[in-house]
Amino acid sequence: MSDYIDIYCERLAPGLWAEPLNAVTNLSFIIAAFFAYKFAKDRKAITQHSALLIFLMCAIGVGSTLFHTFATKLTQLSDVLPILFYQIAFIWFYSLHAIRLNLLKTAALFILFMVMTVLSEMAPSHILNGSLGYAPSITFLLGFGLWHYKSKQEQPFILLLAGLTFAVSLTFRSIDMAMCETLEIGTHFLWHVLNGCVLYLATRGYVNAAKTQSANEV
Repeated sequence: MSDYIDIYCERLAPGLWAEPLNAVTNLSFIIAAFFAYKFAKDRKAITQHSALLIFLMCAIGVGSTLFHTFATKLTQLSDVLPILFYQIAFIWFYSLHAIRLNLLKTAALFILFMVMTVLSEMAPSHILNGSLGYAPSITFLLGFGLWHYKSKQEQPFILLLAGLTFAVSLTFRSIDMAMCETLEIGTHFLWHVLNGCVLYLATRGYVNAAKTQSANEV
C-alpha cells in the first residue's frame, strides 16, 4: 500500500514536495468550502445536508493534498473516496430536496449513477488520462442544471455554469500527461483550481433550490 505513484507531469521523483503546485492548489477546495458555508449561513440554510456537502468539500481538499504529497496507494484512496462521497451526497440530496423526487426515483437515479461510474471506471486508464470515470458526474450535473434552469430556480444558470466549468477542468486533467514535454508542471493543478469553483457553484445551487422548495411547502 506504500508503493510510490507517479501519474502526473509535475512529479518527477518521490518526495513530499515533488508536486508543490498540485498540493498547494488544493486550497481551492478549502476556500470554496468556506464561501459555501458563508453563503448557506447568510441564507439561514445550514442543515445537516448542506453541512455534509461542505464537510466533504474540505475532505476533498485534505485527501487530495495527502495524495499529492505522499503519492501512495493508501493516500490515493483519501483522494478519490471523498470525491465519490460528495458526488453521491449531491445527487441524493438534490434529487430529494430540490427536485423533490420520491425515495424510489431517487434510489433509481443513484443506482444509475453507480452503474455508469463502475462501467466508466472499467475503461483503460490511458484513455483521457483516466478522466473517463468522471463522465457520469458531468452528465448528472448538466442534467440537474437543465432542470434547475427550466424550473426557474433562483440563479437558474448556476448548475449549468458548474457543468461547463467542470468540462473545462476535466479537459485540463485529461491533457496533463500529454503536456509534459511542453509544460513541465503539467495542467493537473488547474483541475484543482477549477473544481473548487465547480463544488462551490454546485453546493450554492443546491442550497438555493432546497431552501426555495422547502419554503414553497410551508
